[in-house]
Amino acid sequence: MTDLAQYLDAVLLGLLEGLTEFIPVSSTGHLILLGEMLGFKGQAEDLFKVVIQLGAILAILLVYFQKLWSVVRGLVQGNGESYRFTAAILLAFLPAAVIGVFAHSYIKSVLFNPTVVSVALITGGIAILLAERLVPKPQHFAVEAFPPKLSLSIGFAQCLAMIPGVSRSGATIIGALLMGVERKAAAEFSFFVAIPTMLGAATYDLYKNRDVLQVDSVGMIAVGFIVAFLSALLVVRWLVAFVGRHGFAPFAWYRIAIGSIMLAWLTFFAG
Repeated sequence: MTDLAQYLDAVLLGLLEGLTEFIPVSSTGHLILLGEMLGFKGQAEDLFKVVIQLGAILAILLVYFQKLWSVVRGLVQGNGESYRFTAAILLAFLPAAVIGVFAHSYIKSVLFNPTVVSVALITGGIAILLAERLVPKPQHFAVEAFPPKLSLSIGFAQCLAMIPGVSRSGATIIGALLMGVERKAAAEFSFFVAIPTMLGAATYDLYKNRDVLQVDSVGMIAVGFIVAFLSALLVVRWLVAFVGRHGFAPFAWYRIAIGSIMLAWLTFFAG
């Protein structure tokens, strides 16, 4: 593969990561599917897909900088709301941190394939359509007021996204909605929980695959990181307003369509 083709792949994958990370369609699943179609497969390529996710996290840090900085200042000053906000995020992160460490190798070796992703996309789309009909009247409107049990329960819902194709943001948001969290608060909580979850996952993957990281791949990673950051920045600013008007059904139908198309491609055209 020429350098130009490699950098084009980096741009495409970075764009896909940024556009899909925070909407309930599974960025990991999309990266696996596009990687399959581009022939972008292997240990080094898998590590690339993990590292560029940090670009999407940087977008969250920028968009919500004022909020996060006020939480940090509140922690220093002993502010109760800041402590409750931080506790809610850490409790939601805890299940993924524990289960991820023990199940990491199995998940990567067994579940990270395009067939699993395609089936999970379709199944998850159907689940979202059903969940939209079952959402109860909202009772929780601010992260700072989440009871500990609610935060921990949303964290367990997030663990479903360890199956590629399920969607971390989708599992978190739909789980929160079914537990009585208002739509805007559910979407924003998903953003905040993504920070420790994705940072932890990326750090762990980097450590486990540190021998794969090569100097000549740094340029590609940088390109993918920057493109993921810029595209995620657009999505984060847009998503909350979109779901407030349209809900999550459009994403569900998209999941079902793309999963079905990919299953057909794998069945009839993939080698």
